[in-house]
Parts: sequence; structure tokens; C-alpha cells
Amino acid sequence: MAAGCSASIALGDVVIVGGGCYGTFYAGQLLRARAEGAAQWRRLLVVDRDPACRFTRELPGSTGASLMIEEWGAFFDGYLAAAPPRSDPPDAIVPSPLMPHLMYEWLLRRARQRWPGRTIERRAVPVGPGTPYDSEAPDGTRLVSFADWLCPIHCIEPATCPVIRAPRTWDMTEAMHRLASRLAATNPTAGPVLFTCRHRVYGVGMFDVETVLAGDALVSEAGAAGHPTDVLVATISACHGAASLLHLGSPAA
Repeated sequence: MAAGCSASIALGDVVIVGGGCYGTFYAGQLLRARAEGAAQWRRLLVVDRDPACRFTRELPGSTGASLMIEEWGAFFDGYLAAAPPRSDPPDAIVPSPLMPHLMYEWLLRRARQRWPGRTIERRAVPVGPGTPYDSEAPDGTRLVSFADWLCPIHCIEPATCPVIRAPRTWDMTEAMHRLASRLAATNPTAGPVLFTCRHRVYGVGMFDVETVLAGDALVSEAGAAGHPTDVLVATISACHGAASLLHLGSPAA
């Protein structure tokens, strides 16, 4: 949604990952959207371990925005444990382009708590979805993109790509479903669990907390039989993605 649109979106909690340059920008955009009648929410939470982060310098005393001084992992352990399966209006998470694969890491911790007698571990995705950009991060996360060019920093991924000035004919959701099927052909693989970031207002992208909890339910179902299996987990937008395998091993004898 662009500035000047008359429609308004309603949200519950909005959790922004990081109080640095990206998180401060997103908080400012959301505050502006609310001031101009384009959005409303119950709480706007900015999560950063640094009490003197950029958010506090550039948006001091922002009405309607609160800084949560906590490590991201610890925050989400507490926040998601207390979150209802569904909320109306929806609670949402605003990711940062430079954050680690936080929702995957939360699913990993949850699986280890659920099955303490099993081998639960991160595994690299052995093949990519066939995108022009395909790289592996130091922690094994597979970083993929349909763009082999430098994207505008706050691109909202419109139907017409602003770089090539042509229709955006690709979609990462479809690519991840095809990848999951390809992986399942050679090894038991569930999913994909997708945290899909979509731009909702004034250039701010987010995914619902409900989808994170649904992903945890899918992992629970995939591992219920006790057989070794992998779960494909990805945080994606229309053009970009970060993917990992969550391996659920056999119970200890």
C-alpha cells in the first residue's frame, strides 16, 4: 500500500526485529501510517538488546512504540509461547533484511524441547530452487533470490519489477513448494513451512504470528510418528528467501 491510499489496515501487536537503521525506518513508517489514517494497531514493539539503539535516538518518546530491551531469541521464546493461535486483528512480525533465520531457530528450539530424546539439528538444504542467486551463509542457511541485480533497498516487490521494468513472473512461494517436492522424492521431507513477508502499508513488510505458530504445529505433526524426517523451513518474500532443513531424528533407543 502506498502513501495516500484511503484504505486502512488493522493489526494487533506489531513486533519489529531490531532498533537499528531498518527497524527505525519501519517504526517511523508505521507511525506515519497511523498518523495519516492508513494503519492502526494495539502495540508496536521494537526489539533490540541495546538500550541506546538508533530507535531511541531518532524516535525518542514515540507515542505508540515501545522498545523491548532483550535478545531476539529470548524475546520470541517468551512472546510466541504466550501468543494465541489466532488473533483478530492479526499480530505480525516485521523482519530485518540482515537478521539471522530467527523463526527457524525458534522452531529448532521448540522441537528440542518437544523431543529431548531425539537428534534435532539444523541441516543445509542440499539443492536450491533454481534461482539466479543461490548462496550458503556460514550457518548453513541457503540464501536465494530471483534477482541477479541489486534491488532497491525498500522495494515493495510490485507486479512490475522496478529494476527490469517488466512483469514480475516469479514467486518464491511456488519455488519453495517445488523444492519441497523435489527433496521429498529422495528423502522424507515435510513442509514447506513458509514465513512469507508481504508489504502491507507504507513500504513495511510483515508476516503474521499465526503462520509461525502454524509452522510449529506442522513440525509437531511431521515428527509425531517418530520416524526420521526433514522439514523445509523458509522465510521468504516474493523475490528472496532464506531456507534451512530442520532434521528430526529417531528417538533414542
